[in-house]
Amino acid sequence: MLREETILGRTTIRTTPEEGEDELRELRNYAGRIADELHRKRPEAVYAAGDRAVIRELRRQSRYELRRLGGDDTVDPVERALERRGSRALDVVETPPAEKLGGSHTTLIGGRDGMQAIRTVAEHPHVKKVIPGPIDAGGTGSQSGLRAKATRPDDGGNVRLLLRDGSSVQENRVVTTARDVESGEWIRDDLNEALAEAGFQ
Repeated sequence: MLREETILGRTTIRTTPEEGEDELRELRNYAGRIADELHRKRPEAVYAAGDRAVIRELRRQSRYELRRLGGDDTVDPVERALERRGSRALDVVETPPAEKLGGSHTTLIGGRDGMQAIRTVAEHPHVKKVIPGPIDAGGTGSQSGLRAKATRPDDGGNVRLLLRDGSSVQENRVVTTARDVESGEWIRDDLNEALAEAGFQ
């Protein structure tokens, strides 16, 4: 807990990881305990870093908007929160992921894997829309399967999602709630982390 730049206290909530059919129940209970603690403390803002599955479940159970802290594990999350303090929170998009896909091109490379990569990106709470682009079949071939990567944001904070499958490349536009390059970078880092966890990098 922070007040201005002063650390007022720390609360540790632990869980015992479960496997099999108990894994989902353990995840719900763990996120529920964190949500209860947030409700009890009534903070002005909540920053989140760490396991994506826990954060996703916490978003479902908490009324607080979670400001996701991207970046690598070498930087302390408290330091990152202090850096971002005072910046306006990004809008959260409540639209279901399936409804975020649009545009005139409806074909995605990679079949089911391509759709899963798009869905992974569309699940992000700061993604408004994913617009598939045309497919370019002129690249060099790769036998490593579908690969996906979010690229550097433009001035408005929107990113491109590159899908590569064999010699085919597709550049998809990802419209975000970011307002500038810096906040677009936070989202880009987050998207690439999610794509890596899903096995697309």
